[in-house]
Amino acid sequence: MTLRLFTAPPSFPRFTCHATTLPPPPQFSTATPLSSTPQPAPLTCALHCPHFQSCSGCTHEHNLHRPVILEDATNFFRKYGVTDFTFDTCKLWGWRCRAKLAVRGSSTNPLIGLYEEGTHNVIDIPECKAHHPNINAAVELLRQGITELDVKPFLEDEGTGDLRYVQMAVTTHNTSLPAAQRYMNGKVQVTLVWNSRKENSPGSDKLNALANFLWKNGGPRSKLHLIHSVWANFQTSDKNIIFGNRWRHLLGERDFWEHVGGIDVSLAPSSFGQANTRAFDILLQKLQKYVPYESSVTDLYAGAGVIGLSLAATRKCRSIKCIEINKESKVSFEKTIERLPSTIESSITWHHADASKDPFLWLAGSDVVVIDPPRKGLDASLIDALKNISSLERKVLSSLERPNSVQEEKRPWVLRAKESSVQIASKSPEANIPQSAPQTLIYISCGWESFKEDCKSLLSNKVWYLEKAHAFNFFPGTQSIEVLAVFKRGPQKKKSGKKKKKHLQRASRH
Repeated sequence: MTLRLFTAPPSFPRFTCHATTLPPPPQFSTATPLSSTPQPAPLTCALHCPHFQSCSGCTHEHNLHRPVILEDATNFFRKYGVTDFTFDTCKLWGWRCRAKLAVRGSSTNPLIGLYEEGTHNVIDIPECKAHHPNINAAVELLRQGITELDVKPFLEDEGTGDLRYVQMAVTTHNTSLPAAQRYMNGKVQVTLVWNSRKENSPGSDKLNALANFLWKNGGPRSKLHLIHSVWANFQTSDKNIIFGNRWRHLLGERDFWEHVGGIDVSLAPSSFGQANTRAFDILLQKLQKYVPYESSVTDLYAGAGVIGLSLAATRKCRSIKCIEINKESKVSFEKTIERLPSTIESSITWHHADASKDPFLWLAGSDVVVIDPPRKGLDASLIDALKNISSLERKVLSSLERPNSVQEEKRPWVLRAKESSVQIASKSPEANIPQSAPQTLIYISCGWESFKEDCKSLLSNKVWYLEKAHAFNFFPGTQSIEVLAVFKRGPQKKKSGKKKKKHLQRASRH
């Protein structure tokens, strides 16, 4: 395996779910084609959350298995020739494995939760039905620590107080347990966002005391054994941002692992991670089916490279290029590749770069492009490059043939992850890399409205056509769906269903 690190550049499904005020029973995810006319479900899947309407997290209470937005999605994809669009209901309760919560109120009555819609008033949500149960348990433990130690929650108007936010992330990667038990026994990585510039600022004694309280009462030697690790982030900005740039590992395991897409994934508290771990794993398994074996893949907006690395492991890809603008993701990428199977022979590269700048530099030489942009959708320059990929392909290839065409900041670095310690050394890019343009585009979207606009634009000049589309219930209780859309180059192929039907009719006459 060659590893290089770059810097700078249709019938309605029946659902087995039940409405109850008790902890909801497990339900089974099903991905089935959707009909054009919504039909009533045999049972109502209700949220039954005491915080509904006051909390801004969930927007609807009933029929969690079928967001209203699905009707629009079904009609949209049918308009563009996809009649077998499917929707996976995923887990309806206790699905959120990553939560960022504001801490306000007072030490005697701390409020830990989300802002009320349109305000900066924090709503306490101790019994959130969306949270993994162990997040709620860790929040309760934190609440006790704040009260007992007299930790001052942040006061926005005055800029005073100690604890601004907390991030709770659950890992279910515990190989000592049977697979069926790992989810409910997940451990929580706690990040305390402290209102100071650094660890030795005034108030650091309270920070250490709170971390020790969590570890003593929730760590591996406690009866609860709930906490995976405790981190601190230091933030004093008056802007509406959660994290500062300074991080410190306080207690517990430094490395946070999860198993998704067939690989072990390392996620630092500073890096992006999907909130719905199970749903993301289902999506990755579906995505893998659309990537031919031994393909060359470019993964744009790659984060820590989870999608690209899962394809390297499961599809034996010839090469993987991961492009990500957030440099914090580099550490997670490095750790993840250390656990990739030794049988992988892919050439894997990670680039710290903006995918919207010089997009053809990243697209050239790839058979498949995977894009997973933020909610706002694709940058205009990338859409333009994808729409004009045929006409500009020759220009890109000729520029790559010229000497010194690789910019200085995009020269590669070799990352030898199989050695006892990672070593980085300068090296020139490999020659004779196949130069082509992608034939498959896989778009993963968390913003439905922005996806529709991007999709219309990509299909407008008929360079691409839409072959498949699937949706996933990443955020039950909201009007958000995660979409996996597969585009192919060239004119859309005609469906062969009618021809087969005529052939059968002729055969029946004889």
